[in-house]
Amino acid sequence: MSVDFSSFDFLVVPGRENAPAAHWQSHWLGAFANSSRLIQADWSRPEVGAWTGRLDAAVEAAPRRVVLIGHSVGVATIVRWTASAPAARVAKVAGAFLAAPTNVEDPDPSFDLVRNFAPMPLATLPYPALVVASRDDPRVTMPRAREFAQAWGADIADIGEAGHIGSAAGLGMWPAGLLLLGGLLARI
Repeated sequence: MSVDFSSFDFLVVPGRENAPAAHWQSHWLGAFANSSRLIQADWSRPEVGAWTGRLDAAVEAAPRRVVLIGHSVGVATIVRWTASAPAARVAKVAGAFLAAPTNVEDPDPSFDLVRNFAPMPLATLPYPALVVASRDDPRVTMPRAREFAQAWGADIADIGEAGHIGSAAGLGMWPAGLLLLGGLLARI
């Protein structure tokens, strides 16, 4: 089945420290004319209210249905926003690609900067979603990523060992990820 990418607005929702030029999210921004990056005021210290508020404004302003493309704490932003946003706004979301969902509840001190996103909502998402997880991600274990996917009613893609699925993974345009995105869009 062919997917008409022009019928959606793609909203890239990066994690902490944004997505540098080498990050697959930045490559995807260049691939889709109808895409934009959600900009945060403070990339170093994510704050759940500010981050979800900006997401709410971006979804409201989008002229078409939105496909959310989240990474890391960007996934927590999407899920937290979905749990609290007005139903009419959430209805504008056609689907969500959720890569490397940071476990914001992890007690390790390295998670302190994102702990204000806890607890992670575990309700079924009202739109099709795909969780993309790596077996050696230091920010979420594969069993926890599977728990998230099951709770959210999302499919899960195990992409093997790709770390946190960020710039360090060297994915570039990440063709395999684009195929996963295409599979998600085919379900919409």
